[in-house]
Amino acid sequence: MATPTGWRREGNLPAELTSFVGRTRLLANLKRHLAESRLVTVTGIGGVGKSRTVLRLAHQVRAHYPDGVWFADLARLQDAGMVKHTISSALGIADQSSRAESESLSEWVGERDMLLIIDTCEHLIQGCAELVHELLEAAPNLKVLATSRQSLHLPYEHVVPVPPLQVPGEDPAESLFTNESVQLFAVRAGASVPDFQLDEDNIEAVAELCRRLDGIPLAIELAAVRLRALSVEQILGLLTDRFSLLAGASRTALPRHQTLRAAIGWSHELCEPAERLLWARLSVFAGDFELDAARFVCSDGRLPSEDITDLVTGLVEKSILLIRSNHAGVRYKLIDTLAEYGEEWLDKLGQYEQLRRRHLDYYLSLAQRGEDAWSGPRQIYWFVRMRQEHDNVRVALEYALRTPGKEPLALVLLSSLWFMWVCCGFAREGRLYLERALEANPTPSKERCKALWVLSYVRNSQGDSVGGQTAAETCSTEAIRVGDSRAVILASKMQGTAAMLQGDMPKASALLGVAIEFNTDNKELNPGLLPAIVELSIVLTARGEFYEAESLLQDCLQVCRERGELWVMSHAQWALAGARLATDRPQEALHNVREGLRIKLHFHDTLGTLLALESSARIFVALDRLPLAAHLLGALQQNWKSAGLPQLGAPFLSADHNACVRDCSRRMGEVAYKSAFEEGARLDLDEASAMALGELVALEEG
Repeated sequence: MATPTGWRREGNLPAELTSFVGRTRLLANLKRHLAESRLVTVTGIGGVGKSRTVLRLAHQVRAHYPDGVWFADLARLQDAGMVKHTISSALGIADQSSRAESESLSEWVGERDMLLIIDTCEHLIQGCAELVHELLEAAPNLKVLATSRQSLHLPYEHVVPVPPLQVPGEDPAESLFTNESVQLFAVRAGASVPDFQLDEDNIEAVAELCRRLDGIPLAIELAAVRLRALSVEQILGLLTDRFSLLAGASRTALPRHQTLRAAIGWSHELCEPAERLLWARLSVFAGDFELDAARFVCSDGRLPSEDITDLVTGLVEKSILLIRSNHAGVRYKLIDTLAEYGEEWLDKLGQYEQLRRRHLDYYLSLAQRGEDAWSGPRQIYWFVRMRQEHDNVRVALEYALRTPGKEPLALVLLSSLWFMWVCCGFAREGRLYLERALEANPTPSKERCKALWVLSYVRNSQGDSVGGQTAAETCSTEAIRVGDSRAVILASKMQGTAAMLQGDMPKASALLGVAIEFNTDNKELNPGLLPAIVELSIVLTARGEFYEAESLLQDCLQVCRERGELWVMSHAQWALAGARLATDRPQEALHNVREGLRIKLHFHDTLGTLLALESSARIFVALDRLPLAAHLLGALQQNWKSAGLPQLGAPFLSADHNACVRDCSRRMGEVAYKSAFEEGARLDLDEASAMALGELVALEEG
């Protein structure tokens, strides 16, 4: 089963995709400064290897940080207001409360002994500096390693410039064969042309090539790719011609910036015209993308869709595109420096707006396909897919919100993605965007009504039942004005959810009952029908109507099985555990809650997992497995801190929790309970789930 991103204690450090060459002294220097300073900023020009060097360093020192090394990439982030959220997401923080982002982020870092890497800060320098200062003030054991083309200008910052690789001749005593630049060229050349070998015949030409490229890693790597078609001497000759043509073209640019741009421009000119055009158009993507996306967004009369595959293959072979393969399929990425170059060309071609619109259209269509398919057998596929597409969705939203006339499309995109915000771990981000889009679209409309009930759904999932109720009431009022009967029904469902969370069970029962009645013949299972059934069963259990609650849930589970709906099924299993525990069937309840937990391992359902662990603790008390219950109660107290409002602020859930704590403590004795509780408080959510599932038996026995 796939463990959700961010739950790993060791961090989220990306794998190194290529071998690392040289930089021995620089890495030693960085290690020393990182040991002495809490903030180290690695600076240098684009393409010089800042990110790659920091990644290598991070893999070398990760064992020194008990709470992990965490990596946040800001390269394609456009909105400075999203810096905190982006870093929170990278850390796997699932705070779905309505607290300030910085408050939850600082609390999550807290006493953790960890290293945070913030990659590519230069375009968001002020926001990054403010956040880093705030985090270092709040977290005494935190260290930050940043990469940027300029420093953060903080007083305690230690700045380490990354120079280009040493080129042949800088050290007269050094052999050409052991020079860093030459070694990098040889390694990358060997990857491009397997039978390439450095020898006495080509070493002088390679050394001269590396000198001409100023030891800039990206420039060297781009040159090495050309060995598939040219000899080293031919590459050197072409590059010399290219530099001669550029001489004097930009007297204000630094020489090494000119060198890098020349090397990129030279690679650009060696591409076929269609490959150049595709390179420019691919710059609209953020992060990585699928081939289907490239076919849709980048094709037209000049670039037919059927040609895109071969052109993408050509760009991969020329090292313009990176290729990433995993269990979910193949994805492609245009590295940042090359994306910037492509974006400049796209603007010169006058196609920037056109491609941005196509990009928005694609992700709007993808969101609607995901919404239509969410409650079916490919739910896990859509969960994984939309988490992969997170960066591109964000870029599409930003374009829609910032472009006059496109604001209504932001509402459509956001509301179609309700499953991403509620079910895929992005509730806080969804709320921020929804509130912003609603403010930009103040006129009542069906699109606005849908966004309002989605906002209510998101707020309720955060435990903000007051905010959820307000959005649902506004939705209901506006839906009546514009004649949107479906929105009225969904607004009733969301008001019922809010009432349940507030402990108003009669009101919740009435509103959820209405939603179920009007959704019974609807093919749409979620968010209208099945969640309402689960929530009504919770209301019935709270009111002592256990048989009715269990009957409803059995029907719900049957529909879920028939349709392949897993996310609601996990919640139904949790609710059924509550009903069976209330009727003195703890062993059956344990089976249900474990079934729910196993499903939740496929999703980033942090709040659902915490609620299942709450029930697990109560069940283990009923089964007289008190040390295990105390462990879970300790884990719950610690993990609720990083997830949001404990027990979602619901009075009936808080009452159950408090009763469980009192009963467990009384029966174990205060000293034994405190010891087990504190041991449990050291567990992360993944470990606590494994304990509840019976996979950490040794801890229970210990």
